[in-house]
Amino acid sequence: MYGSFTGRARAGVAAAGAAALLLLAGCSSPDAPAPEGPEAAPGVGQQPKGADPFWVNPKSKAAAALENYQRKGEKDNAELVRRIAAQPVGEWIGVETPEEDARGYTEAAAKADRDAVLVLYNIPHRDCGQHSAGGAADGDSYRAWLDKVAAGIGDRRATVVVEPDAVMHMVDGCTQEQYHEERYDLLKGAVKRLKQLPNTRVYLDAGNAGWGKPDQIFEPLQWAGVGDADGFAVNVSNFQTTAASTEYGKKVSEKVGGKPFVIDTSRNGNGPYTEGDPAQSWCNPPGRALGETPTAETGDPKVDAYLWIKRPGESDGDCKGGPRAGEWYPDYALELARNSA
Repeated sequence: MYGSFTGRARAGVAAAGAAALLLLAGCSSPDAPAPEGPEAAPGVGQQPKGADPFWVNPKSKAAAALENYQRKGEKDNAELVRRIAAQPVGEWIGVETPEEDARGYTEAAAKADRDAVLVLYNIPHRDCGQHSAGGAADGDSYRAWLDKVAAGIGDRRATVVVEPDAVMHMVDGCTQEQYHEERYDLLKGAVKRLKQLPNTRVYLDAGNAGWGKPDQIFEPLQWAGVGDADGFAVNVSNFQTTAASTEYGKKVSEKVGGKPFVIDTSRNGNGPYTEGDPAQSWCNPPGRALGETPTAETGDPKVDAYLWIKRPGESDGDCKGGPRAGEWYPDYALELARNSA
């Protein structure tokens, strides 16, 4: 989901099993679920449930970085990275052990009396053969994977973002037309399957304010099943401001029956990067900042939540000095936190 098109969402998935990780270019890798044991870093706990009902993973990569800075006595860096480690982030479900991953995250969240935020990113022909090429081998494989995800979630509370880029890549022509019919069927089926679960909220990805137009995407969203979903997601892994994302989301909402939406605010504090090669503006752009912290209290009835769907501090890919996609990028994490002060 991290391609080279201007304005595209880019930056956050991995497919991890308990034994191995499949790192996806430009995407964040999930940490293995750890429902038991001590917190990885002192002081990383849950946010007040009333405003922020989402689960903070105490063993995230950010929490591990915090612990490392504390151990070395680097107090300033520790306090900076704490701004990331203390917040709930999306957990991108792995392709190898989806049921175990989904169960681990939701069980840990349930023990903390919080909601897990999960991201599904395994659609066949994902990312049009670009930085995050891959996905399930075919439709049947995807459906089987999805059934395992659903079994892992069960009756526990979860907020699920479905397949970043999948709809927009059909709109912008990146995904070949021969795959469109199957993809619409898979997306609609995914929404319906997840909505069979008693406590799962489902948001279908709808691109971002810098990539795509409401008049272009509303019918594809309908064909992909947004009518059965709780709403849609905007700005996943991107840097568009909250104001621009809200405006974009409301225009889309007007065309899809008034559906509400969630906004990824993980790295949009300073808005999008406008210098250098526009085709690479998504990949570890300098000068960015953390955005609004996750909350279900947005002050806008159309915006269900601000979420950190992309995992800030994890590299978009080996560009602009960054490490492999999904790996922790210390300097970038500190810059995001420092710029958000």
